[in-house]
Amino acid sequence: MRLAGAIFAALLVAGSVGAAEIPQAERRSGYSFMTPDTRAMQDDDTANPGMLWGLDGEALWKRKVGSANKACADCHTDASASMKGVAAHYPAFDKALGRPVDLEQRINLCRTNHQQASPLAYESRDLLALTAFVARQSQGKAIETGSDPQLEPFIAKGRQLFMQRQGQLNLGCANCHDDNWDKRLAGSAITQAHPTGYPLYRLEWQSLGSLQRRLRACITGIRAQAYDYGAPELVELELYLMSRARGMPMEAPAVRP
Repeated sequence: MRLAGAIFAALLVAGSVGAAEIPQAERRSGYSFMTPDTRAMQDDDTANPGMLWGLDGEALWKRKVGSANKACADCHTDASASMKGVAAHYPAFDKALGRPVDLEQRINLCRTNHQQASPLAYESRDLLALTAFVARQSQGKAIETGSDPQLEPFIAKGRQLFMQRQGQLNLGCANCHDDNWDKRLAGSAITQAHPTGYPLYRLEWQSLGSLQRRLRACITGIRAQAYDYGAPELVELELYLMSRARGMPMEAPAVRP
C-alpha cells in the first residue's frame, strides 16, 4: 500500500507522462544506479550472496535425477563451455510449444522431457540455483534476445503490456521506467528496467529471486492483479525487456537494493 502510494505521488510530481522509449544510446544497466557498496558486493564473488545459489546449482548440475537417472552434465557436459552465452538468448522460441519460454521453463522442460523428473516449483531454491548457475556462465556476454524473427509477435505483446496502464493507480511499467528513470522512489533509484542480472539477490528480499517475481511485485504495487508464475503474459514481458536490453552485458547473479 505504501509503495503504491509512493509511486502515485512520484508520478504526480513528475507531471505529464509521455511514455517515450529510452533512446538506445541512453540505455543503462541497473548496476549504474546502485550505490558503491552494492556494486562492490556484486563485483566480489566472495561477498555476492547470489553466488551461494550458484554453488548449489553447480552441485545440482551434476546430480542424477528422475527415472532416466540423468544429470544435466550427462547431456551438456562442462557448463562453462556448453552454457556460455545461452542465458543471453532467453526467453527463446520453442518450436514444439509454438511460443517463447524463459530459462526457468527451459530447465523444467529438460527435467520432464529428458530426465523424466518432476518440474521444479517457481522460486524454489533448486530452480533458482540451477538458473543462477546457467546464467552465471554468460556473465559479461552481450544479451542477444529477440534476434529470432519468430519472436517478433511475442515481443510486440510484451511491449504492449509494458506500456499498458492498469490497476487502481492506472499506471504502466513505462510510466516509471521510461519517463521517470534516475529519479527517486521511496529513497531508491528508479532504473530503466533492463533485466541484465536475473536471477538476482535483492537486499529487500534477503534472497535470490527471478525476474517474474520482480514483475509480479511491481504489478501488485500498482494495485493490479498479478499474473500467475509462468503465465504467457509474464514471459512476453520478460522477452520484451530482454530484447530492449540487447547489447548490454549479462551480470547474473546481480545484487540490487
